[in-house]
Amino acid sequence: MTEYLTNINPVAAILIHAAIPLTIILVYALVAIWGERKIAGFIQDRLGPMRVGGWHGWAQSIADLLKLIQKEDIIPTDASRFLFKFAPFMMFAASYAAFAVIPFSSAYIGSMVNIGVFYLLAVTSVLTLSVIMAGWASNNKWSLLGGMRSAAQMVSYEVPTIATVLTVILVAGSLNLMTVTEMQAGNDTLGFLPNWLIFQNPFLISAFIIFFISILAESHRVPFDLPESESELVAGYQTEYSGMRWAMFMLAEYADMLLLSLLGAVLFFGGWNSPFGDFMGGPLWGYFWFMLKGLLLVFVMMWIRWTLPRYRVDQLMHICWSILIPLSFINLVLTALWEVIF
Repeated sequence: MTEYLTNINPVAAILIHAAIPLTIILVYALVAIWGERKIAGFIQDRLGPMRVGGWHGWAQSIADLLKLIQKEDIIPTDASRFLFKFAPFMMFAASYAAFAVIPFSSAYIGSMVNIGVFYLLAVTSVLTLSVIMAGWASNNKWSLLGGMRSAAQMVSYEVPTIATVLTVILVAGSLNLMTVTEMQAGNDTLGFLPNWLIFQNPFLISAFIIFFISILAESHRVPFDLPESESELVAGYQTEYSGMRWAMFMLAEYADMLLLSLLGAVLFFGGWNSPFGDFMGGPLWGYFWFMLKGLLLVFVMMWIRWTLPRYRVDQLMHICWSILIPLSFINLVLTALWEVIF
């Protein structure tokens, strides 16, 4: 498909390349919001949404979207109006732009960038700026505190995230996500396990655990949802937002969850490669396997939300600076030694 798009009008190719991930994000967000409510209901021994749309309230997210579109756009009198309006769009744009280098299947990747991992990490770092911007521009103490917490949290947890990504890049030898995926095709020499990176080096298992904990904090998910903790900060940096501007923050948060989960699928679980080797392979099956792996990680994020309590701010920073960062760098060194010796 990527080759086909290069042979048509450049403007049309750009629009198609832009429309595909946007469609995926919008459909995924509607399903994921409904799914999280149903998962929460199941864990708490209740039903969750059941009325709108018939079967298990499948249209509840659509109804909520229609409600948000019709809500009044309220801007506080003393807010910095331009920054207040711009922050949610900046946050979503950062998440959306990062999908350009995600290889959805062997036939489709938005942009074949040789430094795809570097680009993705650089673009997602803009999320921190947008949250700080929203918190400061709201002229609200809760919002400002949420923005400050987010700055401390996201900047801190980017360090172990990058260290674990470097661990994978050290083994793969490439920053191109398509190349990293292609090298994980097939099964191992015994034909027993898939040739995924997590099975190729024992230290990559611990790298994935550190990576997953870090992306929970990066995407503000429980137990690391301090920037928007409802019980303390009344949603933190989102306190003064309503209607579609609030919906943009929610859309960006769910898009970030999917993005980081898909990145984990590429780096550790073979991307679009089938777990059965060549069986059930090909571009269409590749897209299915890739999204399935990413959505399974999203499901675990939702499961954790309704299972673990929120950490205090000092505990959150202690976990990062005293535990995850030292472990991630020790793991990086041990991985390098393993590659040199074996």
